[in-house]
Amino acid sequence: MTESAPSSDRRLLLVHAHPDDESINNGATMAKYAAEGARVTLVTCTLGEEGEVIPPALAHLAPDREDALGPHRVGELRAALRELGVTDHRFLGGTGRYRDSGMMGAPQNDRPECFWQADLEEAAGLLASVIRETRPQVLVTYGPDGGYGHPDHIQAHRVAVRAVELAADPALRSVGGEPHRVARVYWNCVPRSAVAPEVFAGNPFPRAADPCDVPGVVDDAAVAVRVDGGPGCASAKAAAMRAHATQVVVDGDWFALSNHLGQPLHTVECYVLPPGDHVPGAPHDDLFAGVFE
Repeated sequence: MTESAPSSDRRLLLVHAHPDDESINNGATMAKYAAEGARVTLVTCTLGEEGEVIPPALAHLAPDREDALGPHRVGELRAALRELGVTDHRFLGGTGRYRDSGMMGAPQNDRPECFWQADLEEAAGLLASVIRETRPQVLVTYGPDGGYGHPDHIQAHRVAVRAVELAADPALRSVGGEPHRVARVYWNCVPRSAVAPEVFAGNPFPRAADPCDVPGVVDDAAVAVRVDGGPGCASAKAAAMRAHATQVVVDGDWFALSNHLGQPLHTVECYVLPPGDHVPGAPHDDLFAGVFE
């Protein structure tokens, strides 16, 4: 941090596909910057209606039964954000504007109301309006493959990239607000060293995930920023993940999704830059490194 960039002047926007993605990918990062006084805004693109429900007592919420999982996950997300200290959250276009698309190749991909079928310019315009309102210097989202090929993650990437362009366009008036240029865009990632086979030793779940099951793995040399918020932010991240009880089981320093494969709960969160972007001196420990210079 420099004298010209006090915490209160830092503004971070994160764009995620479903409730729980923010806590798993960026929970420690969000907690750190929120605690430091930065403005942290989360935009979630769907309610996660097509998620698989882990607790048997909540199985009735599933999309093939009551189809009430989406509203339930709204409550989980609110609880998670309280743990992270984040108060500015929006669903893209309003609550329920876009429905979860399900996994790639599922019949749900073809529903006209699903996020995968969203008109890119329309969805990006909605996000561009948020960008112009909140005026973030840094935006975080997924890489082009969404980390693991989920259609909503891929679409979130596409929408975020286009929204950054639209928000900066002085000729565009339909989204309201004054033009704003996002200084830096980062993509979530996991360094290869963090998923080395030996890292999975001590897994408390019946089975451990294979390193290839972890989304967004990159070579360590590609990492541009490593954010470590310390024990307090690590605890906040674990608590936020526990709040997403329909989707995540946390056991100490480990967690599992509905596949019941244990994997480490990463409290040092890593980010890469899009190809062609460069920040001198990387890797840094701050997403805002160089932004105010």
